[in-house]
Amino acid sequence: MLIAGNWKMNGDLKAVRTFADQVAAGIDRAGAVGLLICPPGLLAQPMLGAVAKAGLEGRMGVGVQDCHASASGAHTGDTAAEMAADAGCSHIIVGHSERRADHGEDDATVKAKAEAVLRARLVAIVCIGETEAERRGGTTNAVLSGQIRGSLPDGATSANCIIAYEPVWAIGTGMTPSLDDIRDAHAHIREIAGERVDAASLQILYGGSVKPGNAGEIMGLEGVDGGLVGGASLKAEDFLGIAEAAA
Repeated sequence: MLIAGNWKMNGDLKAVRTFADQVAAGIDRAGAVGLLICPPGLLAQPMLGAVAKAGLEGRMGVGVQDCHASASGAHTGDTAAEMAADAGCSHIIVGHSERRADHGEDDATVKAKAEAVLRARLVAIVCIGETEAERRGGTTNAVLSGQIRGSLPDGATSANCIIAYEPVWAIGTGMTPSLDDIRDAHAHIREIAGERVDAASLQILYGGSVKPGNAGEIMGLEGVDGGLVGGASLKAEDFLGIAEAAA
């Protein structure tokens, strides 16, 4: 079980230090659940330092929210996966719906980025999910199948790739699919991903308005191996509450 936090474009140095200290103080609540936090790129190295200072090394990993497909070059504003690896990060999120929507990233772009993550010997968290219109139109499974087949990198295994299912319409809205819908989506994802990787050992996370109050029932569903948490990961109390519910 893994609870990963995506801070998106939020936080500062004070928040980093406070978060690490508060997680360390309540770490027993998480039991054996794995913890990962992905702050904005400029805060990744300070977070790594705060994690070490708080005694959380080996207990909470640090990742970043995106990378470029190339290892270096004239790509102003971008960060290479190798840079994240050199800093000490363990995971990189690719294909988040906000990247797909705001930056026009398609499956081929996401796949190239995921391959860069593997090239840097890190773990790729590949995000997929349908829009509200696609769900209403009954094409959820077709959309998820296409994104999995188009976004999973060559060389993907259950050890170097994680899939995060985030219904686009549930991200930051307070709305969540029914438990049956989440269970069915995860089962479908596992079936299609099984064309490429060992489906039994593949981690599939659920994301989309996960909070302490609903985490227990969601994380208890068959086929759900953890969560990719947005806003609720900004507060250590909420982050730990989700991990505690999943433990």
